[in-house]
Parts: sequence; C-alpha cells; structure tokens
Amino acid sequence: MRGKKVVLQNVRLENYAAEGKSLARVDGKVIFVENTIPGDVVDVFLRKNKKDWAEGVAVHFHAYSDQRVTPFCQHFGVCGGCQWQMLPYEKQLEYKQQQVADNLTRIGKVALPPILPILGATETRYYRNKMEYTFSPKRFLLPEELHNPNVSSEENVAGFHARGLFDKVVQIIKCHLQPEPTNDLRLAVHDYARDQQLSYYDIKAHHGFLRTMQVRMATTGEIMVNIVVGSNDKKKIEALLNHLVQRFPQITTLLYTFNPKKNDSIFDLEPVVYTGKGYIIEQLESYRFKISPKSFFQTNTRQGEALYRVARDFAELDGSQTVYDLYCGTGSIGIFVSSKAKKIIGVEMIDEAIRDARENATINNLSDAVFVTGDVVDICNDNFFYEHGRPDVVITDPPRAGMHEKLVNKLLEIEAPTIVYVSCNPATQARDLALLDEKYVVTRVQPVDMFPHTLHIENVVQLKRR
Repeated sequence: MRGKKVVLQNVRLENYAAEGKSLARVDGKVIFVENTIPGDVVDVFLRKNKKDWAEGVAVHFHAYSDQRVTPFCQHFGVCGGCQWQMLPYEKQLEYKQQQVADNLTRIGKVALPPILPILGATETRYYRNKMEYTFSPKRFLLPEELHNPNVSSEENVAGFHARGLFDKVVQIIKCHLQPEPTNDLRLAVHDYARDQQLSYYDIKAHHGFLRTMQVRMATTGEIMVNIVVGSNDKKKIEALLNHLVQRFPQITTLLYTFNPKKNDSIFDLEPVVYTGKGYIIEQLESYRFKISPKSFFQTNTRQGEALYRVARDFAELDGSQTVYDLYCGTGSIGIFVSSKAKKIIGVEMIDEAIRDARENATINNLSDAVFVTGDVVDICNDNFFYEHGRPDVVITDPPRAGMHEKLVNKLLEIEAPTIVYVSCNPATQARDLALLDEKYVVTRVQPVDMFPHTLHIENVVQLKRR
C-alpha cells in the first residue's frame, strides 16, 4: 500500500481522530482523512504514506454518514471557518470531549480523575465578539468556476481567506459568527469602495488602499470598528469613515490604522481614533474590561465567562490566597477571581497588555492586584517573592504552543499548592502535564467549548502538589 499516488477505494471512516480528521483502518494500517466524519464511505488519496499510518483526503464520497446535517452557511467548506457545521452540535461536543480524553491519556500519560462533561455553548451562532475581514483583489474561485472563461479571480472581494491560502479571499455574503451590523458593515464598505473605485490591497504585490476591517462588539452594546489601510491618503480615509458614521450611528468608536508593512499584523502600529473614545467596555459578571483595538480578550464573551468560572472554582479560593496569574494578558482571569483572593499578581511579557491590565484593575477598584511585565522564569526569584509573596495558587493560560519547558521547571521549583491550567490546545497541555507529574497530580478536568462548529476546544485542569 506504500508508494506514490495511492488511492484507497471504499474506505469507511470509523471514528473521530482530532483536528478535523476521521480515521479508518485498512489492512491493519491507520488512515487519517481530512474533511470527513465517522460513517462516511470515501475514496482516499494518500498525501502521506508511512509504514504504520497514512494521511489523505477524500476524493469521492460513496455514502454519507447518517450523522450529517445540512450546514446553515452558504460559504461552508470554502472560507476555512466553521469546519463542523455538517455535524449536529451534540456530536461536536461528544468528539471534543473525546479529543480531550485522548490527548491527556495518550500524550500526557498521567493519572486522571473522571473528566467532567464538556460545557457546551448556549449560543452556537453569533457568539463572536471580534471579527476581522480582509479586502483583496484576488477572489478565490470555486471548483466549478476554475475553467469558466467568464469568471475571473481578478476581482475585489471582502471576506475571509480561503483555507490554506494567504493571497486568495472568499467573497462573504453572510457570516453567522457575529451579530449584525457586522455583515452590513462589511458590505457597506465593499459597496462604497466599488462606487468610489478604491483599490484593495494585494498582499503579494504590496500595494492597494483597503486592507482589513476589525469589528468588535461588546455585550454592553458598544461597537468598535477599525479600518486598516495600506496607503495614508487622508482624503480617502476621512471620506470612507464619514460614510460609515452616517450609515452606522450605532458605532461607538471608529478608528483607522495605516499599515505599510508586508504582513497584516497591527500590534506594532498605532490606531488613530476618528470618533468615540478609542475603546469599548465589556462586562463579565460584575467586572468591566477596557478593550482597545489591539487588546487580547476572550472572543466568545458568554463562554469566556463560563471558562473563568471554572478557573475560579478550580482555584478553590477562600480569601486568604495569593494568586499568580501567568500569561495574564489584560488581566481578565486574575480580575475575575479577585473577589475571592487575598492578592493577585499578574505576569505577562507584553508591556502594552500589562498597561491595559493595570487600567482594568483601576476600573474595577482593585487595590490588591499587581501586574508586572516580564518573563516568569526570570522575575520569579526570592526577591520577587519577598516583595509580593509566594503563590498559593498559580493560574496559567498559555498560547496554543503551551508553556515553555523552562516555565514548567520554574513551576516545579516554586511548588505552589494548586495550579489551574487553562489551555486552548489539549495536546500541548498534555505534554506539560507529563512534565508537571513529577510533583503534581491532576485532580479535576473540565473541557469547555468556546467555538461551536469549529475544531477548537478549551480545557481547564486543576493540579495539586503531591
């Protein structure tokens, strides 16, 4: 079965394997197949073919699984988002729970308590508080359009990057991830740009006027829009922004950002406030948070609240503990648990995030919260502990790559009685748990679904010092 250009016929997918792949077994060999679900019967073209396993894509469907439902979005399968719309939400939760269990068992290989049932979202559409749309002169062509001489990819489009392509964008008519006026805003900018003959930014050629648009919407009703442009033409910028002000009076703050770089990141740029205060206020329970255009904040506000409640519950605070909030960002977890802690110490590498965290502490009238810029590995020494106190509880919420091994070793050295590990990637979390197993035992595990219809899953683990 090994070799080039192998196509396996009539393969029935047996189970879910994680990261959007299902698995089958052919002649004792495990086959991982993208964009399928258990129960599908497909022909598989193998992209990778090893001795004991292979990966491939379905090139023909002989039969569809009876688990499938009709996707609700017209752009499903093209834009690269919401990969699981063809699965009932109950099945999505089942497979995400399985993903957590598989990762912690196979990668972590540590003793585990029974994993608590996953916390599903009450809102499975219109749950995102942040969206970013791309304007491009390169339209992604659908398979049926590829050889049509009447269809051209040289067309201005506003939407999302096609899956796996940085220079092709799918024209989006309606996205179901964020409430209105998000679609109306995108289409209004698109229509205005067409009428005024504004150029769209070509990411390969590095020229053009309109680049991206970020829309952030808070449960408080506040809306922030940031238009990112590739040329600093003040006349064009002001005309576009004035058009939005007139069309959408519900926008509470409107900004623009000039980005002359070759990449779309704005974290090293300064957005310019055109109307409003330059930020919005979001609320989790009674806590209020300032969200600037470059702030990191949980993208699903309501499920973010649920996630933080789990972290607070796992911290088991009684008012006497000093809590260290690592990778604290703008301080949201530390502030959320603060009412039950004696003191909060937030540590974060990004100075701008720490400035936001301090401001959020002030907004919430917290006097026993300290936020420090730096690397935990470097700053958490005896002098630091003498000044701020040793941690009774450590809450860590690292990026998808997980914690650096030096930080894991630092936690083993610090020996806090309790660690609460919040993760957006159970695989790297499992790897870190295996290292922490030297001095800690996993005592509670709670998966939380933050992003319905996607492959992503959050997981919260409580660890106790042995």
